[in-house]
Amino acid sequence: MITIALSKGRIFTETMPMLNAVGIFCNDDPDESRKLVFETNEKNIQLIIVRASDVPTYVEWGGADLGIAGKDVLDEYEGTELYQPLDLKIGKCKMMVAAKKSFNYKEKISKRTHLRVATKYPNAAKKFFGKKGIHIDLIKLYGSMELAPIVGLSDVIVDLVSTGKTLEANNLVATEQISDISSRLIVNKASLKINREILQPLILKFSNAITK
Repeated sequence: MITIALSKGRIFTETMPMLNAVGIFCNDDPDESRKLVFETNEKNIQLIIVRASDVPTYVEWGGADLGIAGKDVLDEYEGTELYQPLDLKIGKCKMMVAAKKSFNYKEKISKRTHLRVATKYPNAAKKFFGKKGIHIDLIKLYGSMELAPIVGLSDVIVDLVSTGKTLEANNLVATEQISDISSRLIVNKASLKINREILQPLILKFSNAITK
């Protein structure tokens, strides 16, 4: 049995059409069910639904053979037993630094001012500001990131931005882009060796389904 780990949330609406393009159809609607394991039209393939941040863990530790995860999640993950063979070009957005409109970000950066940064992406934030020689205090949050600079918890935030409407609604502005984000197909290294005859053609189907 081949197991594919997926997550509900930001990229799920684009994940299911991708699976359908590969020829995998879920027997039940994950949006209408509380189940976490789903059978598909392929008798040897099942889907599991986990938290987005847990997808790499399930794949690396053998709970799943394949997974679909955002680059934002993968950049924070520190495991080594994963292949990332494909950029699926879905779930696209940008990782950005954002601040209150009244905050002079350019001046602070030019003076290498110590910053307080709120984010759920500490590795990305440390790497980005470290390259600039900026010392930061990291404040780890898991949601409502935009609130942090509004109430004075942080100077800036590092978060994903799609349309920018949430920033605008909270009187914030994106000040600098860190990276482009999209979703990747990830594969357990051991499983690829053991199940190569099944997984290699499946990976090729994913490759062919990518919108160029």
